[in-house]
Amino acid sequence: MNPVRRVLRSLNCDGGAGLALLAACAVLLLPTLAGEAGRVLLRYDRVALAAGQWWRLLTAHVVHLDARHALLNSLGLALMWALFARDYSPRQWAPIVLGAMAAIDAGLWLCDSTVLWYVGSSGALHGVMAAGALAHVRRGERAGWVLTGLLAVKLAYEHWLGALPLSGSDAVVVSAHLYGVIGGVTVAAFLRPHRTPL
Repeated sequence: MNPVRRVLRSLNCDGGAGLALLAACAVLLLPTLAGEAGRVLLRYDRVALAAGQWWRLLTAHVVHLDARHALLNSLGLALMWALFARDYSPRQWAPIVLGAMAAIDAGLWLCDSTVLWYVGSSGALHGVMAAGALAHVRRGERAGWVLTGLLAVKLAYEHWLGALPLSGSDAVVVSAHLYGVIGGVTVAAFLRPHRTPL
């Protein structure tokens, strides 16, 4: 097996799924080319949302602080893909991700009025992790409980102590991680994961 196919297979990718992962990473990385002007145009911005710029509820989750932030979120996406891509069908993953994003938007708007702007995919990725861990728990896999415990510890740490030291930015809105988990796991609770990963 050639090295590219081996890497893609280890990331739960075969054929089109590998291209889908690359396309998703490109969606996270390309907005950095627009620089600060693009970031300001696409970010969650409380004042702009109040003025009716609703596209920001979606685009805020694909624009990042800088190229490093976008790269870290792309690596996080690849990790979530490797761990969980086959736990649900693509038609199930779409509402899970959208549910996580909607929960983040609603949480920031309703519960965090001091957050004037927000960017990044980490909240949605936390929702993906929660949904994937739930699939593993439902199948009775010990790894699901371990992942759930690690996620709970991380959320508790962020709640009481702030962003993890490796996050590299003071601008991390850690409440978005909690809202993403709530949204992702809420949607996943109504979906039936694959009995065994494909």
